[in-house]
Amino acid sequence: MDWKALELSFSLGFYTCLILIPIGIIIARIIAWHQFPGRNILQALLALPLILPPTVLGFYLLSAMGNRTYMGQWYESTFGTPLVFSFQGILIASIIFNIPFAIQPMQRAFESIPQSIREAAWSCGLSRLTTFLRIELPLAWPGILTSIILTFAHTLGEFGVVLMVGGNIQGETRTIAIAIYDRVQAFDNQNAAIMSATLLGISFLAIAIIYIFYDKLGRYHGSR
Repeated sequence: MDWKALELSFSLGFYTCLILIPIGIIIARIIAWHQFPGRNILQALLALPLILPPTVLGFYLLSAMGNRTYMGQWYESTFGTPLVFSFQGILIASIIFNIPFAIQPMQRAFESIPQSIREAAWSCGLSRLTTFLRIELPLAWPGILTSIILTFAHTLGEFGVVLMVGGNIQGETRTIAIAIYDRVQAFDNQNAAIMSATLLGISFLAIAIIYIFYDKLGRYHGSR
């Protein structure tokens, strides 16, 4: 069992959620309640990582963050290290390929909140910010929780994008998914099986938590 790779995967998932979920809340709310030119195009772009082959997405990210690009040169001149083949590079990649997993559940949650509830809050003298913090977020939190779980679990299992952007550097970019690939290549099926079972268990637990949570939430609303 490659514990270092598992630890790095958990760190990647944690920081991805920490950065992406707050940004996703704002984007999801805007898309849910506002009509504007290009709204459908924006939704299509945000959903693109769902169907885009990971190698294609990884290629474009590698091209955008390479040492010869403005982004790559700026990062290296500012921080003294290349952006590609680094933890920071795979973190950026992780944020991008997790966008639909983070935004879509929260968008559906905000869309399910009746407009009348917001208007009632405003008529009671609550500001838009207070309404958002005290009314909208508590009502949308099932979608937010789903986004966190899906984003974290998907980060642990991603392989293609992380390998292309970060390579396979022990302690820096070698995630648990890449470690499994390494063990298979080395014909170490025992360790590959152990790590695969670990990922399988985590993925199953994440999905089970979502279903159990929504089942209990449905029973709670049904009993009221």
